[in-house]
Amino acid sequence: MGIDAMSLYRLGHKLHRRGVPVLPAVLRKAIHFLHGSYLPPEAEIGEGTQLGYGGMGIVIHKDAKIGRHCLISHQVTVGGRSGLKDLPVIGDYVRIGAGAKILGNVRIGDFAIIGANAVVVKDVAPGSVVGGIPAREIRKDPDPLATYEREMGLRPPMAQRNEVVQSIPSAAR
Repeated sequence: MGIDAMSLYRLGHKLHRRGVPVLPAVLRKAIHFLHGSYLPPEAEIGEGTQLGYGGMGIVIHKDAKIGRHCLISHQVTVGGRSGLKDLPVIGDYVRIGAGAKILGNVRIGDFAIIGANAVVVKDVAPGSVVGGIPAREIRKDPDPLATYEREMGLRPPMAQRNEVVQSIPSAAR
């Protein structure tokens, strides 16, 4: 099965947190060489997050924050925009389609779905489906947890489920 980009990132991130100076940079270069991706060890990527096609062509800014159990397809960019200081913060259980760009100071809510090739430059509400250039809300799911369970075929882990459900505003339910 081979080593995917996320496995190398996780190792580099652990080493970076422990203060190892050179090895995280070597692993970042290995990810770039093997998968054509930029996954710096400084980035915060939550547990259970998966990268499509082993992480081919994914670029994530070193200060971006990505939640738990997200699915990031190939050729996705999560980064800044010129002139803006803050970077994207992506919630839990978010699915990002192939080629999507999430740029600038945006917040992506839990259970959101970003369509393929969408360019997100504004906040996305929890449970929303967005697409287009620039990304616009296509629909908003009244029960994003049930939809996630139906479409993905799995339930969020029970220890975290109450926390996730409480993080969704009451208007989104």
